[in-house]
Amino acid sequence: MVQENLKTVRERIEAACRRVGRDPDEVTLIAVSKTKPVEMMREAYDAGQRDFGENKVQEITRKYEEMPGDVRWHMIGHLQRNKVKYIVGQTALIHSVDSLRLAETISQEAVKKDVTVPILLEVNVAGEESKYGVGCDEAMTLAKQISSLPNIRIEGLMTIAPYVSDPEENRPVFRKLRQLGVDMKGKNMNNVNVNILSMGMTGDYEVAVEEGATMVRVGTGIFGERDYSVKPLENR
Repeated sequence: MVQENLKTVRERIEAACRRVGRDPDEVTLIAVSKTKPVEMMREAYDAGQRDFGENKVQEITRKYEEMPGDVRWHMIGHLQRNKVKYIVGQTALIHSVDSLRLAETISQEAVKKDVTVPILLEVNVAGEESKYGVGCDEAMTLAKQISSLPNIRIEGLMTIAPYVSDPEENRPVFRKLRQLGVDMKGKNMNNVNVNILSMGMTGDYEVAVEEGATMVRVGTGIFGERDYSVKPLENR
């Protein structure tokens, strides 16, 4: 099932790219494996999937040991500052940086480990109270503040769009994030690249691709519905 679903998602990404004249190689598919067992992840791995996204630090640290070494791990969930030390140096990208304090903690841990950590700024484009993320009007200021920190580099922006029945409803959200990225790129800040737009999930990733997403985060579309009756690992 996983490999068939993965094939379908990839085909839909390619079709969305064709509709707007994009190269499918510009889009990275992140298989969101939160709450899913390593066995299912290995099915995806065997089908060529290398980018996996997790919401919990403890899942990354456990699965990091169980999966092959060439897996690229993406931290896509809310990151607490006291957990940063566990994933600096283990993740390819942290998608969910939404405050200067969190960025400072990442920077401090990166300096200790002598690595440079690529991050995305999480932007709450739709202004939903239930979602994390900095507001669009605050994102530029935050980027400027983070740009002066050592061993941390902004690579782009991320947003979690509202849950909607019609994916077209989220097109303005994706379009707004893309425009913010263009504006931020135009500021030419040190240590700020805006090459990545992480937006779009199972219900709306095709629209996100049409609007310029370079990373889409698909979980249910690959692994099926999540079983939330399975208790996550205790916080470290």
